[in-house]
Amino acid sequence: MIEARRLHILRAVADHRTLTAAAAALYLTPSAVSQQLTALEQETGHRLVERSARGVRLTPAGEILLSHTNTVLAQLERAEAELARYGSGEAGTVTVAAFATGIGLVVAPAVVRLAGSAPGIRVRVRDAEGDASLPMVLDRQVDVAVAVEYRGGPGADDPRLTRVALYAEPFDAVVPAGHALCTAGRVPLAELAGQSWIGPYPGNPCHDVVVLACENAGFQPKMEHSSDDFRAVVSLASAGAGVALVPRSALHGMDLRGVAVRPVEGIAPTRRVFAAVRCGAEQHPLIRPVLRALGEAAGDSVR
Repeated sequence: MIEARRLHILRAVADHRTLTAAAAALYLTPSAVSQQLTALEQETGHRLVERSARGVRLTPAGEILLSHTNTVLAQLERAEAELARYGSGEAGTVTVAAFATGIGLVVAPAVVRLAGSAPGIRVRVRDAEGDASLPMVLDRQVDVAVAVEYRGGPGADDPRLTRVALYAEPFDAVVPAGHALCTAGRVPLAELAGQSWIGPYPGNPCHDVVVLACENAGFQPKMEHSSDDFRAVVSLASAGAGVALVPRSALHGMDLRGVAVRPVEGIAPTRRVFAAVRCGAEQHPLIRPVLRALGEAAGDSVR
């Protein structure tokens, strides 16, 4: 009989590629992860992973088991959801990981909604960049992720996750006051080629959006300054350090003296935001109201 907790470990190893990283995500020691993998191999009668100095990878047998693992774990989530519905499940804690702007735009308003519609649900919020929250859901560190599309991330068809679209927002050009494009109605990105740029660090999904938009305009942006804090990005632009693309919602409430904010000409670069849970968990009586509240808050934010 295969133990489900060992399937969780197998999936974490497949996701993180090293025993140390998988162990950290699961709050276990590397030796405990190794022991559980050995036990799983004994249960299945197959070698499931290959170890090397560069990490671990699944064997063909391991890949077969992993394909079933996603289905089995999703069904277990559904079983937990049904049992929770049976037991009423009207009170409990749901942990939500979201990036800073998403917290302000949809998570905090959702908390307000839930206080009125589902007072028994306590929401615990964790600040996490858009590329970090999905692994946290898969590793069972949080229940819900408010995340963004990014290159190399789990796709919309990933069988491990269920998604709920929340909102999409454009990036606006931010240029120093006195810049030649300050008076433009819309900024052609191609005219910013060769200038100094300010933007998020590589790995941040917004970095991908900025770089892809510039590539589509025919150039590689020269990133002179890096910060994941858009207030810092705008401050640097106001100091004349460079130009930037910033999500529109991140500009709300900022001190924009010293900069000009203009929409981008043509198809604007866009950040697409969604909520995600482990497949099968979307029907859990604690999680379902949270997803509904997030969707309603997102609907209000784009009106």
